[in-house]
Amino acid sequence: MYRPRGHVALLESAWQKSSSQGCKLRGPLAPFFILGAKVQLTKYLALFNSADDRKVMLYSTRRCSLVRLDRETLEQISRGEHDPETCNALASVGIMVDDLDREREEIRVALADALQRTARFSLTLLLNLDCNLACPYCFEDNFRHRQYMGEETARKILDQLLLPQMQLGRAVHLDFYGGEPLLSLPMLKNIASTLFDASLKHGVEFSFDIYTNGTLVSRSTVEELLSLGLRALRMTIDGPKEVHNRQRPFVSGKGSFDLVVANLKAVYELVAVQIGANFSAENWREFPKMLDHLLAAGVKPQMLDVVHFSPIMPKSGAEVGGNHGGHCMNSTEPWLMEAVLSLREEAIRRGFPVAKVKSSACVVDFDNDFVVNYDGTFYKCPIFMGYPELSVGTIETGIIDYSNSHALDRWKCDDCLDCPYLPICYGGCRFFAMQRGGTVADLDCRREYFDAMLEKLILQEQRLGS
Repeated sequence: MYRPRGHVALLESAWQKSSSQGCKLRGPLAPFFILGAKVQLTKYLALFNSADDRKVMLYSTRRCSLVRLDRETLEQISRGEHDPETCNALASVGIMVDDLDREREEIRVALADALQRTARFSLTLLLNLDCNLACPYCFEDNFRHRQYMGEETARKILDQLLLPQMQLGRAVHLDFYGGEPLLSLPMLKNIASTLFDASLKHGVEFSFDIYTNGTLVSRSTVEELLSLGLRALRMTIDGPKEVHNRQRPFVSGKGSFDLVVANLKAVYELVAVQIGANFSAENWREFPKMLDHLLAAGVKPQMLDVVHFSPIMPKSGAEVGGNHGGHCMNSTEPWLMEAVLSLREEAIRRGFPVAKVKSSACVVDFDNDFVVNYDGTFYKCPIFMGYPELSVGTIETGIIDYSNSHALDRWKCDDCLDCPYLPICYGGCRFFAMQRGGTVADLDCRREYFDAMLEKLILQEQRLGS
């Protein structure tokens, strides 16, 4: 199914571009304000060359905003010759600040501040560890043995964890996960119905997404679930038909491609659909054919919320640092960077929506976001479920202190706080760190990745928006 969440969105950043003479911005601007004499370029800044040699592109990683500026103007700013109008315009999109030390402190506490402002509790709920597909790369393969959540466990999760959040006035969002969560449809509907009724009682929002392989999706099921808070389906199509059917066959051995595409076409107009596609070093070059197969089958780009290509990662619970074939072990592997850029470009060229660069952090750093396994065991990320030592409690014991075991705040060091890419990295993926160093306490530094990739990703997004 769709890739486990190594990172989650922190802030929905405004995407603003500028062009023409000086710094004339298009799009809404924050109110102008008078800057002090020490105004200077933000530390969280990437500079790119422009197609026009007289201009340079400045990208704020904190605000995810892009400005095209005359080189002469940039040189004047660097010399401290501040034109108030230009500097105010740059400040409004996060390119300039009047206090670098204060900005650094704001970044250091940004996650905590974002969580404090977000009155929402998020939970990934595994209804089972069973599946009607037999994907050879499944990250759950080492511990999935047709287990299902029991009624008593579900009731405890509702009574002890979710309903109290609503009583406190917090919105609740669930990601129903598996296995294949639609194999537990009656329980899914019971949980969603209970929370939907409670949300009306307490005047808070309830919503849920479903991570599904797509084979059990039907129009009637989606119509029923929409009335209970369904927001999106996250379905998986692994490449063109021949690749998908090898990677995602039914337990019987029969391919699932045709059924998944037919089900997608049956429901896209009812609910947002996101497509995840999992590739390896050996087969990623075949994946553009998937987009052509979808177009030929009548799946138009506007039917989808996003198409996201992800590398296959090692199976959870496998030997740390072992040989995992063509699976991804490091974000800086040359084949991976080539694949990410190429597949994203192919999707954009055909008009399919892709995820944009945004401020993000590892899900571990969010103290209102958990995974609950079918047996009531808590984790911070689905891919940690194969490592019992990374459990953060149970429905019986409650959440334990995981600040040391999961190396919270590991990115609050000088190397990270002084890195221009921190707002789009925050120390990287703990699973990658564990695979390379044997512990989640290590940093998954992505500076090399962003040095090589960020300019190309941003230029792709410019073409997407043009």
